[in-house]
Amino acid sequence: YILALLVEACLQHQSQTRHPDPIHVTAHYLRSSQPSEFEIRVRTLRTGRGFTNLTAELYQQVGQVFDLTSSNRLLILCIEFQGTVTVSTHQIFGVNTVFPDGSTQSRGLTLAPPSSYARRIPLHTHPSNAVSEFTRDVWKFESYVALSPDPKIIEKNAPNHPNRTNASTIGGTGLEWGAWFSFRDKGDKITKNSLAFLVDVFAGLPYLMPRSERLGLGKSWFPTMVLALEFKAPIPRFSDDHADRTVGIYYSSKFVTDGRHDGNVEIWTAPCNFGEGSEVPGWREKQVCIATATQMAYILPLEVNLKRAKKRENKL
Repeated sequence: YILALLVEACLQHQSQTRHPDPIHVTAHYLRSSQPSEFEIRVRTLRTGRGFTNLTAELYQQVGQVFDLTSSNRLLILCIEFQGTVTVSTHQIFGVNTVFPDGSTQSRGLTLAPPSSYARRIPLHTHPSNAVSEFTRDVWKFESYVALSPDPKIIEKNAPNHPNRTNASTIGGTGLEWGAWFSFRDKGDKITKNSLAFLVDVFAGLPYLMPRSERLGLGKSWFPTMVLALEFKAPIPRFSDDHADRTVGIYYSSKFVTDGRHDGNVEIWTAPCNFGEGSEVPGWREKQVCIATATQMAYILPLEVNLKRAKKRENKL
């Protein structure tokens, strides 16, 4: 959610320029954020022919605050905002929009169906058959979304699945997760800034590991330390081939060392909205990967986060 705010700030900053679309974002999460006042500072580093490089930083911990009452409204005036940087981003903007005729054809070399080298959408199910059945108790936004995991992908994580490795294995696929995601409210749409939120909606490696592989791991928190997001393709307009509030999410992870673990996410278009429409032959060939992300996250005991929250309450 915080990264979506930072992307939105740059979208507004770039809205009247020749580079209005986010192409790539690298975010460093320096400190845990808090539900309080914040300020985002955007700075242009360089504007070239094809791309503009920006930095956007989120500051918290407000300095001196005055309350002024006017016309029965409470106005908050922040004087000398001396916050601390909690999230720092480097963002690259360019052109990544839908053509006036609604098409999303490439402006350069692009690997896409029907090429046999092109990657297809990795979900096995169709969103018309999706049933919301997965939420996490830490997700405070669960009433606004629907999530339907792909059972065939989840099966690949079983201890007896052929994907498990041994001394004769070359490589290994790691752990995987996939699901159809949808906003419940028909007024909520998939947007450029929402992609920054969606690439962090998944069941991560520690959650997917069987208990036999995570002995001694109690209730934990998995904060993201670094996240790199690429906006792969324009978001197609709502049509018979593409939904406007549903996407497919695919996640994979292969390594965990001293609590540090990787995450690789793909966000795909959907042929119809959650629980609507019907499966039509050839629907897979028309779906597009609109965003990818990689991240490094860490495993911390949940009480660490709770103690930090308690300290904030005491200061207030």
